[in-house]
Amino acid sequence: MIEALVFAASLSLAAWVYLLVFRGAFWRSDQFLPAAATQAAHPWPDVAAVIPARNEADNIADAVAAHLTQDYPGNYRIYLVNDQSTDATQRLAMEAAAGDPAVQIIKGSPLPEGWTGKLWAVNQGLQAIEDKNEQAKYVLFTDADIRHSANTVTDLVAKAEGENLVLVSQMVMLRYQSIWENFLIPAFVYYFQMLYPFRWVNDPRRKIAAAAGGCMLVRRAELAKAGGIEQIRDRIIDDCALAQLLKPHGPVWLGLTRDSLSLRACDHLSDIWSMVTRTAFVQLSHSVLALIGTVAAMIIIYLAPPVSVLLGAVFGAPALLSIGAASWVLMAASYLPTLALYRQPAWGSVFMPIAALLYTLMTIDSARKYLTGKPPAWRNRKIAAPPAREPDR
Repeated sequence: MIEALVFAASLSLAAWVYLLVFRGAFWRSDQFLPAAATQAAHPWPDVAAVIPARNEADNIADAVAAHLTQDYPGNYRIYLVNDQSTDATQRLAMEAAAGDPAVQIIKGSPLPEGWTGKLWAVNQGLQAIEDKNEQAKYVLFTDADIRHSANTVTDLVAKAEGENLVLVSQMVMLRYQSIWENFLIPAFVYYFQMLYPFRWVNDPRRKIAAAAGGCMLVRRAELAKAGGIEQIRDRIIDDCALAQLLKPHGPVWLGLTRDSLSLRACDHLSDIWSMVTRTAFVQLSHSVLALIGTVAAMIIIYLAPPVSVLLGAVFGAPALLSIGAASWVLMAASYLPTLALYRQPAWGSVFMPIAALLYTLMTIDSARKYLTGKPPAWRNRKIAAPPAREPDR
């Protein structure tokens, strides 16, 4: 028995060595727009923002106000698509816009078959830009629950123009106020970076592509060359799908930001659980085999180290204890930069196995819901599972 446990602990240690040394240094959390990105990019091209909004009464006013206070030197217009909200989203958006001609609020049409709700709203925003004969070189796809800093658009455009990028995306700071947000949100960001190492995404020689849906600046001409947003109309993980669509047409960049903030509250465990179950099994292409492999990997990588330490101490097995401790130390050390980003204490890294256990259970529950024909709902709208597709990694 001890030999088997030592073998499992050794696998975990080998996995952590690989992750820290050979996985694109994802754990460093160091991909940010440089200060130089705010320097001149003259002439500043026109930019149009598309904001899909469905039942966003709690946050829409703050989001719109942030767009109206952008310091962008060029022409910047906002197209907000009210995706058939049943709350006060429309009224509050109009009040926040206060008649500003830079803001156009579009009443969304019913969702057709074959589209996800968000992408259908985005498509209507793009159509409105075409109808207005906008000369926008870039489109900013963003969410209605994000408060962008005043320099966001300027920084994004400077980066895109300076490096001739077809997509520039920032993962905004997710809200971290409640106990559950402080405990689980940094781990969510860590896992996303592990799944899509930002340095690899930003390397034009690598096929891997990803983006963060809350903030994506896209070059319109390249989006059109790629076939338009309708090419990914049924994709639930639409941000990464968009990046995968665009990267064959030019380089992309994905990074972090400390300045733009998500206002979406996840005060309870159930809120984060719902967020994860909506997409976890989709990320696995609705594959039971991939689910089994993922669960096994999570157990070996994240749960084996503390279990090895405990059992090594109980059974007096120094090899098991030391190997497990080494893995646990590497795990905790790799988590420190992400914890620092979210201003969490360093000692919180010790509890990463508990966060991993919860995310594993969420992934299993996501599979259960899809496999039993009860996929999660989003904004009171049921999600239809599209045909399984293998994610691009």
